[in-house]
Amino acid sequence: MESLDGDEKELESSEECGSAEERRLEPPPSSHYCLYSFRGSRLTQNRGDSDDGRSGGTNAETPSGDDFSLSLVDTNLPSEVEPELRSFIAKRLSKGAFFEGLGNVASVELRIPGYRVGCYYCLFQQEKLLPEIAAMESEQNPSEYVVCFLGGSEKGLELEHTFRLELDKYIQGLKNNMNCEDRSLGNDVKSYLNSWFEDVVCPIQRVVLLLQEKLTFLLHAALSYTPVEFKESDEKTKRDINRFLSVASLQGLIHEGTMTSLCMAMTEEQHKSVIIDCSGPQPQFHNAGSNRFCEDWMQAFLHGAEGGNPFLFRQVLENFKLKAIQDTNNLKRFIRQAEMNHYALFKCYMFLKNCGSGDILLKIVKVEHEEMPEAKSVVAVLEEFMREALV
Repeated sequence: MESLDGDEKELESSEECGSAEERRLEPPPSSHYCLYSFRGSRLTQNRGDSDDGRSGGTNAETPSGDDFSLSLVDTNLPSEVEPELRSFIAKRLSKGAFFEGLGNVASVELRIPGYRVGCYYCLFQQEKLLPEIAAMESEQNPSEYVVCFLGGSEKGLELEHTFRLELDKYIQGLKNNMNCEDRSLGNDVKSYLNSWFEDVVCPIQRVVLLLQEKLTFLLHAALSYTPVEFKESDEKTKRDINRFLSVASLQGLIHEGTMTSLCMAMTEEQHKSVIIDCSGPQPQFHNAGSNRFCEDWMQAFLHGAEGGNPFLFRQVLENFKLKAIQDTNNLKRFIRQAEMNHYALFKCYMFLKNCGSGDILLKIVKVEHEEMPEAKSVVAVLEEFMREALV
């Protein structure tokens, strides 16, 4: 089964980032947070505000002071603009636009910085109350909180959607870190809130800036599901690189059984992992592979680094995966045609030769077609062609 229908859409790695001039015109990324406690009923009416935070009509419900309370717990937003965000969140709450543990992303215009910013907001429940809030809450109701993370510009809003699931996981970590026994919000929780941008958005950027041209080895390892091990690496670097590998892999985009079989096949074939040695001033790679496809996309990442926008790197990485899936689907289609048409077999060979990642694509389709005799024979012929081409 083809997991993503992208055959008709062409991507050019050199165009992912836009021009350097366009990137410089975008305001620099900023990051803020707000944590609110919430008490009251959330209505189900959905009219009023549109998804981008703009008012959409005159039917918006106004929260009642008798059954609605949204209180600031902690923030690093300037005090003069926090009420604007609170008003936006209150309107969303009044319409039932929240689901516990599932965040949303919207565009919010604040007086500072003076342009629309991306805002992730999420409602979560805490069984125990922070002491300073407990007196305000009803003993019959669980404590509810709303957390807001603001970062990037309006142009970066679409990119922030790619981080939504990771931010949902980050909220779960926040729940686990909430210390309900202190008299005030603990410093560990404040630090956790303040670090959301560094912990969720910036790891991919840090890996690109750390590895530079050696990023091609990491892209190849991710694409081929080759295990990666570390030597004398600090925990932050290891965590960042593992995060990059997780996001860059095709897991979830092609059949899970294929990925498991591919991982086993790569391990058996190579009998060794890629080693990243961090003992020196710059990481060194051992047992690493590369190909033209990964080298081209490495250049796209370095091109994006010129703009300095951390949201951009995630978009380039998503496009890298999309192009890999498109190439895989194209090869599978050619193989189906080659079962009945010798000219299509030649098209398969030329595609593998020119796509830049034929070494990996052939392994993927070989695993997928292992139980299909006709396709398996086509793959065997292609393998022979590719071996002869390398001689």
